Amino acid sequence: MSRDRGPRRLRRLDRSALIAASVTALSVTASGCVVVHGEREVLPAATRAEAAKALRQFTTAYNRADKAYDRSLDAGRVTGALADIDGARLKAGRANNPDGNPAHTPLTLTDAKFTVPKKAGWPRWFLADAQGNKGGEARWLLVFTRGGPEEPWEVAYLTLMAPEDVPRFTTDKDGWAEAVDTNATDVALAPGRLSGDYTTYLKDGGDAFAAGAHTTVWRELRKKEAAKPGLATQYIDEPLTNGDYAPLGLRTADGGALVFFTTRHFQRQTAAAGASVPTPNRSVLALTTGEIKQSLTMQFVSNQAALDPKGSGPVAILGRVQGLTSAQGE
Repeated sequence: MSRDRGPRRLRRLDRSALIAASVTALSVTASGCVVVHGEREVLPAATRAEAAKALRQFTTAYNRADKAYDRSLDAGRVTGALADIDGARLKAGRANNPDGNPAHTPLTLTDAKFTVPKKAGWPRWFLADAQGNKGGEARWLLVFTRGGPEEPWEVAYLTLMAPEDVPRFTTDKDGWAEAVDTNATDVALAPGRLSGDYTTYLKDGGDAFAAGAHTTVWRELRKKEAAKPGLATQYIDEPLTNGDYAPLGLRTADGGALVFFTTRHFQRQTAAAGASVPTPNRSVLALTTGEIKQSLTMQFVSNQAALDPKGSGPVAILGRVQGLTSAQGE
């Protein structure tokens, strides 16, 4: 693609993202149910009717959980990074509002478009791209995964993206998309490497990732926050790549890939003698164990959507959703 991916463009995109928050025979019944009789044939991950149903089921469960601040109400519809991030949000919300979410507004997702790759075996997955009533003009991109024919579709990744920046995808004559292997060598960074390379970049810098709010700007902010009068802040970043945290990539029309991947981050604040750690807000306190005396260690899970170009060139982080999952006071 020839779109402008410079720092100014990426910053505008990131602001939009931050406003909120996959056989040998196939038979399709009138209800849209897929019956699989083997594991070797390359088939669409889901029918379009299945995909639409999965989106409706997710939205219903998400709204019930958000209204009641009860993570058990959508536990069967979320997994991986999203389950960690939103589950912690609901846990904190319930601790502070036992009777439910006083600010609940139901999420609605309209104008849904589905990008469904063809692949063999399990797990299978697809991308839903919809307009939400939250997040301004940003599009909601949700990656649904399923580990077997008897399992429900669950959302593992969620990000928000400006409409004009959702890439066009490669599709065949029937409209099915192409999944990108985790070890693909025809893109700048193999999808399986992105999580580890991103955490290395956050520590050491380099030119593997394009400038933007989640790369150069974030590193500069960390430098500023690392040493303040009476308070030192340390950062540790870890890749998350296995199981429900596995990276998932779709081939874009220009030969590159849109890849979703997960990372984990620790931030430790330590107060100097005679000083104290700034008092965190109610949501952080609800997820904190131990007593905050001289230090507070916070753990975050983050999911990224990255444009991985064909051949070579810097990878652009198009969107990132991060959430606190736990904290420890000492």
